[in-house]
Amino acid sequence: MIAFRKGLAGLALLAAFAGPALAAGIPGAPAPFDKGGVRVALVSYLSQGDYFEAYEAGVARQAKALGIDLRIFQGKQDAAQQREQIEQAISLGVSGIIVSHGQPEALKDVIQKALDAGIKVVVKDVDIGNPKVPLISQSDHDIAEQALGQALKDNGKSFPAGYVFVAGFRPLELRGEVWATVKKANPGIVEKAQWGAVDSNTATTVANQTAAALRANPDIKVVFAPYDEFARGVKLGATEAGVADKIKIYSADVSTSDILDIREPGSPWVATSATNPAVVGEVSLRALALLIAGQDPGKVIEVKPFLITQADLIKNDIKKIGDLDAKLPGFGHSDQATAPWLQGPANTQ
Repeated sequence: MIAFRKGLAGLALLAAFAGPALAAGIPGAPAPFDKGGVRVALVSYLSQGDYFEAYEAGVARQAKALGIDLRIFQGKQDAAQQREQIEQAISLGVSGIIVSHGQPEALKDVIQKALDAGIKVVVKDVDIGNPKVPLISQSDHDIAEQALGQALKDNGKSFPAGYVFVAGFRPLELRGEVWATVKKANPGIVEKAQWGAVDSNTATTVANQTAAALRANPDIKVVFAPYDEFARGVKLGATEAGVADKIKIYSADVSTSDILDIREPGSPWVATSATNPAVVGEVSLRALALLIAGQDPGKVIEVKPFLITQADLIKNDIKKIGDLDAKLPGFGHSDQATAPWLQGPANTQ
């Protein structure tokens, strides 16, 4: 797996309309991939954080394998800017656009404008309710069920809890549905406090909120933080509040830096459920390629998650995403959105 964080962002940016690796086209592929020169865009609402950098890198890596010219518009958590970026992609004359996250009501009309221009569109983790636009996602219900199942296994069915949540993001909304179901089925779980933020420095903001919440509610034993930037912030905030040894954090998503945080001696972050974000990026690009070729990738394409525990990471000496690829069969690749002519990246390391 390519290194995370800044290195991934740099790789993705370098992929912006770079010269295609297969300028002459893919032998045996349907049009327009038989001739080459296909141009597509990735327009993101969120780009900061390990998950999103890895996702972008996966899109870029798959684009390179297919000889696609890729333009990446990195998100700034700004709905108006994301709309403008989609408009720019339309003006560039791309054949397809991946829209990653965002606010559905801010996207529906501009995505329709792209469709009206003959541009194919897939969306990642934002449901705009358009049957012509495939939805790429992780199985967010499964993610929450795996993480919370481990929380119940570790802590029983009765404990005071904290919950990190921000409305308006489809993955968090879906994971929140499972949290509500688990609480209803286990009335001994008492949600003492809820907090959360998604901004330009999510982990730091959540850390400050966490410190305040844990000082105000010192009896909290479990925190469900269903996004790795949330979990990183909770870990930092718990340390600041001096209670890192008194809570356990259960999260979603994973990166190399997350693995190091979870493995850290005395870390309260004990489990996460995740897909490989780079693999989800590859699936997104392949789904778009199938659409452009006139083939059907499916209406909803979900990538299977895996439960990753602190104990398993230590026991199996897993220190980076590449180790997960090697030791969790299926984590490093997905057979979603494939076809005989669609070649994947040379490797996923």
